[in-house]
Amino acid sequence: MSEPSKSRPKVPEGRSRYLLTRQKEANEKGFVGYDTIWESFQKEVPYQTPKRP
Repeated sequence: MSEPSKSRPKVPEGRSRYLLTRQKEANEKGFVGYDTIWESFQKEVPYQTPKRP
């Protein structure tokens, strides 16, 4: 049996509307992981007290 190759092809960044996926570097066992970065899809507005009648 041949030893599995430790070099994996570089995958480009995956982009969608709210998600970004990046490939991590391979570890000593050859496992390649991915980072997922979420952009928030809600806007936060500072609270203001209502006017008194």
